[in-house]
Amino acid sequence: MEGNQTWITEVTLLGFQFDRALEFSLFALFSLFYTLTLLGNGVILGLICLDSRLHTPMYFFLSNLAIVDMSYASNNVPKMLANLVSQNRTISFVPCIMQTYLYLAFAHTECLILVVMSYDRFVAICHPLRYSVIMSRRACTVLAITSWVFSFLLALVHLVLILRLPFCGPHEINHFFCEILSVLKLACADTRLNQVVIFAACVFILLGPLSLVLVSYTRILSAILRMQSGEGRRKAFSTCSSHLCVVGLFFGSAIVMYMAPKSRHPEEQQKILSLFYSLFNPMLNPLIYSLRNAEVKGALRRVKWKERSM
Repeated sequence: MEGNQTWITEVTLLGFQFDRALEFSLFALFSLFYTLTLLGNGVILGLICLDSRLHTPMYFFLSNLAIVDMSYASNNVPKMLANLVSQNRTISFVPCIMQTYLYLAFAHTECLILVVMSYDRFVAICHPLRYSVIMSRRACTVLAITSWVFSFLLALVHLVLILRLPFCGPHEINHFFCEILSVLKLACADTRLNQVVIFAACVFILLGPLSLVLVSYTRILSAILRMQSGEGRRKAFSTCSSHLCVVGLFFGSAIVMYMAPKSRHPEEQQKILSLFYSLFNPMLNPLIYSLRNAEVKGALRRVKWKERSM
């Protein structure tokens, strides 16, 4: 490194560069969305804990998804909300790097949890007689823990590769949080290795799991069409369509974000896509599962009935 290079101690998150009135309106709107995210996922998590009928592998993994969604949103959104109403939009560099690490870790975890959920549905529909044996409590616990640990270790690889770089400016990130591609633009060294690892990780953690999900649901669809019971087909379609909606929202936005060709305004595109899967996806997931799932709605009615009878 040259002697006149200085290290970054803090950076400015430019965020959404609108007039103050519009930013205050966005603050109110995004605050509502964030509250709904925490409330919706919290209700799902509470119902699964309180209702013994939901103590099944499918809802065990759904509870993990709810935890990931709340953590994912809480890592990015509060700082964005603070910046919308504050003139001081700086963040220290160490918390910025930690935000990048947690963002990657939670994103990877959600990918793997969605794959495990599709495997659970595959076993339930294609191998119903062996379901309780294959998806035992121990197997579910191992799958969940493996998803979390592997995701945080993979994010740690990105963190190590980032920390090896010298960061000497610019001191501005054209984003509303410390997203990894935006952080790399602060480096005053070659980041091609980082870019290659990011692309390889996308292939491994996005395209690979998505392929497994599509294969699982191809087999599931074939099994559903062979069912004799109309009620069984309806229930299977309802459960699987909810999961497919969540898979489509998350994987679709992530693939466009990291693997699609860049537009003429990549920074603005990244902000919109990041907002979509940092805030909108976690908010929509509990709505999708509760509105299209009779068991969740039934659990909610039972909890309300217990409260009224007390």
